Amino acid sequence: MVAHVLNFIINLNNKQLLKFKGMKYLGLLIALISFNTIMAQEEEIPYSEIPDYSDEYTAGTVAARMIDGLGFRYYWATNGLTEKDLSFKPSDEARTTAETIDHIFGLSNVIVNSTLNKVNDRSSKNTELTYAQKRKQTLINFKTAADILRSSDDISIFKIIFKSDKGTAEYPFWNNINGPIADAIWHCGQVVSFRRSSGNPYNSKASLFTGKLRG
Repeated sequence: MVAHVLNFIINLNNKQLLKFKGMKYLGLLIALISFNTIMAQEEEIPYSEIPDYSDEYTAGTVAARMIDGLGFRYYWATNGLTEKDLSFKPSDEARTTAETIDHIFGLSNVIVNSTLNKVNDRSSKNTELTYAQKRKQTLINFKTAADILRSSDDISIFKIIFKSDKGTAEYPFWNNINGPIADAIWHCGQVVSFRRSSGNPYNSKASLFTGKLRG
């Protein structure tokens, strides 16, 4: 519909444009474009459902499926959080929900950087992001890593590399499984628990078994 309206306006000649009482229609056009942009942005966020599973079992497809499962859990654990939820923490010593999400974001960077053969530089400063930006980028990180692993014949090439003022340390992909991947799953559970305590429970229709919303 947006395309049809745009084509209509583009094809108007000057005389028609003068006759075109466009404020009313221009407002409609702007609203349609804005709605279309919002919908397109929402569609860019992966893992409202788990992708179809692979036809064959390989190290890459199994590792990818683990991250797909993590992505689905994270999507629904963080879907619809409010400022009240984000500031909640179960005790004075615990992280808030927002701080837990920051930690998962950091873990997602380690996961994706390993598949991109990119160094995790602990001495560099992180760009400040809003909660919505962090959530979206975390999900994109998971999807990027899963897609790379899914098509890989040898996941041993995807090492975790840390760089700091003390030097560089390198770890095999095994550490990715029991380290950041497992840790991120653990913290997704914390977010679900925290949001329940802050009065905004996880969507019970999100089935962790099927990776889809129940009807």
